[in-house]
Amino acid sequence: MAVTRRQLLGAALAGSASLMVWPSLTLAASPAPPQRLVVVLLRGAVDGLSAVPAPGEKRFAELRGSLDLGAPGGKDAPLPMSEGFALHPSLGFAHGLFKQRQFAVVHACALPYRGRSHFDAQDCLENGSDKPHGSRSGWLNRVVEQWHQGQGLAIASAQPLLVRGPAPFMTWSPTPGKLSPANLAQRLADSYGRDKRLSGAFEQALEAQNVAPEKQGGAGNLVAMMKAAGNFLVKPDGPRVAMVQDTGWDTHANQNAVLARKLRLLDNGLKALRDSLGKQWNHTVVLVATEFGRTVAVNGTRGTDHGTGSTVMLAGGGLKSAGVVGDWPGLNKLRDDRDLMPANDTRAVFKGVLRDHLGLDKKALDNDIFPGSARVAALSGLV
Repeated sequence: MAVTRRQLLGAALAGSASLMVWPSLTLAASPAPPQRLVVVLLRGAVDGLSAVPAPGEKRFAELRGSLDLGAPGGKDAPLPMSEGFALHPSLGFAHGLFKQRQFAVVHACALPYRGRSHFDAQDCLENGSDKPHGSRSGWLNRVVEQWHQGQGLAIASAQPLLVRGPAPFMTWSPTPGKLSPANLAQRLADSYGRDKRLSGAFEQALEAQNVAPEKQGGAGNLVAMMKAAGNFLVKPDGPRVAMVQDTGWDTHANQNAVLARKLRLLDNGLKALRDSLGKQWNHTVVLVATEFGRTVAVNGTRGTDHGTGSTVMLAGGGLKSAGVVGDWPGLNKLRDDRDLMPANDTRAVFKGVLRDHLGLDKKALDNDIFPGSARVAALSGLV
C-alpha cells in the first residue's frame, strides 16, 4: 500500500511543519516490529564530567575547581546515582528514569579518532568508520538498510552525514517563521556560547531578563524536535529509526551556566519524547552521543577546552541496565595530563544496542555498519 505525503504529514504533527525530503515508501506486508531507536547528536563536545560528575573520586573536586557543583543531596546539587557517580541537577527527569531503570550512562567513551577537531570528530562519529572521511554514508543509514524495516527519519533541515546513503530517510524540520523572544534567545545563546568573551555576559543577560529559552517550542528547539520525533515514531506505519541533533555544546567559557541551560533542554526533550511515544516508549532506546569530551580542569574563562573521554547516555523503556555501566578509568591518570582517559569505544555502545535491541548480527555490525571494527566487541547487557 503506497503511503502518500499528505497522509504521513497529516498524521505526524498538528503543528506547522515543512518537509524537506520525503521519499516514496511502501509498507511491508508483515507486521513491523515494535522496537524504536532514537539517536541524539549533541554537537560541540559535551563535558561528560559535568553531565555525569564523579564526586566519589578523591581528586574530583580538586581537579574540577569552580566547575565542581558539590556533593549530591543538597539544593541545586548533583543528583545521586550509584558507585560514586551523580547526574547534573538539570537532569531531573533523567534521574527519575534512572530510578525506574530506564536511564544509563557509559562514561569515558571515545572514538578511534584522537584529534581535537570538531569537524573531523563529528565526521568520524557519523560515518561509523575508524577515521574522518572514512565513508560517504552514515552508520544510521546503514542500520536502516540492514534492518529492512522501512524508512528512517532525520529531524533536521538538511540530511546530516549520519543518515546519508542508499536507505530511505525522510528529513523534517519545523517551519521557519517569526521568532518568539525565547526562541531568538535560544539561537543567540548557542552562538554566543562559542565566544569566550561574550558568553558569560549573555548568560547573565538572560537571567536578568528572566528569559528561559528552554521553555519555548519553536523552530530549532531540542524539546520541540524530540517531541516531533516521537509523534512520527508512534504511528503504526511511521519510521522506526530517528535522529535528532542539537548544537551549542562547545563550552569554552562560563560552562556551568551554559550547561545548566543546555542540559535542562536535553532533559525536557527526553520527557517530550517519552510523552509523545506513549506506550511505545517501552519498546524504545535513545542513544545520546557527542564527538569527544573536554578537559578535566577548568580554563581561565570558567570553561573547558577540547578533550577526549565523554559520555554516551541511554534512555528508554527498552533498557536493561541503569546507572553508570562499562569501564571507568578513574582520575589518577589523565590523557596528556589533561583529559579523561578513554575506557570505552563509543562504537561498542552503539553495537550493543543495535545487536540486542534491533537484532542486527555481528557480521553486519563489524563489516557493514561499522567497517573494520571486528576488534570492538559490542557492550553487552544494555538492552
